[in-house]
Amino acid sequence: MTYLPLLEGFGMGASLIMAIGAQNAFVLKNGLQGRHRLPIALCCALSDMLLIALGVAGVGALIAASPLLLQVVRWAGVAFLVCYAVAALRRAWRGESMSLDGRDERSLAVVLLTTLAVTWLNPHVYLDTVVLLGSLAARYPGEGRYLFGVGAVCASFLWFFALAYGARLLAPLFTKPAAWRVLDVGVAAILLALAWGLVSGA
Repeated sequence: MTYLPLLEGFGMGASLIMAIGAQNAFVLKNGLQGRHRLPIALCCALSDMLLIALGVAGVGALIAASPLLLQVVRWAGVAFLVCYAVAALRRAWRGESMSLDGRDERSLAVVLLTTLAVTWLNPHVYLDTVVLLGSLAARYPGEGRYLFGVGAVCASFLWFFALAYGARLLAPLFTKPAAWRVLDVGVAAILLALAWGLVSGA
């Protein structure tokens, strides 16, 4: 049995999951603040595992074959990305979210709902995990496609836990209010670029 599908799945999964977006920005910010790191990382990784499993099972091909469904996902994604970008710009303007003391006024339920929102309302999650990874997995016959999926899932778990817990290494930098403003402005710029890519059909 060859492990090439496993390695390729890990590599492709990592390259897609590590791209900066709303989900990674959320995990990074809460990791910097020491807020609910374990449940956030676990929620993101398990969500990816489910989406990748759907892709490997062939759901991605069904989505790609439905122009109407793709349009719905596309425009819902544009609205989500723009709203999240505006929220980031407001935080940058007001100078919010600058505390790294680990205190969190939000309940775990609210944090998990927000995590699910930035994961499942982001159209790139479906395009990357279900459609793209599902299509790549379909190239392998038999158990090869499942090994590809396992590799992608392993990359997801490794990335989200590394991001959530490794973010604290950057904590000294983010004791400066200007650093939070730069982060929020950068996140907003990336999200608006992603939204424009969806609008323009890129």
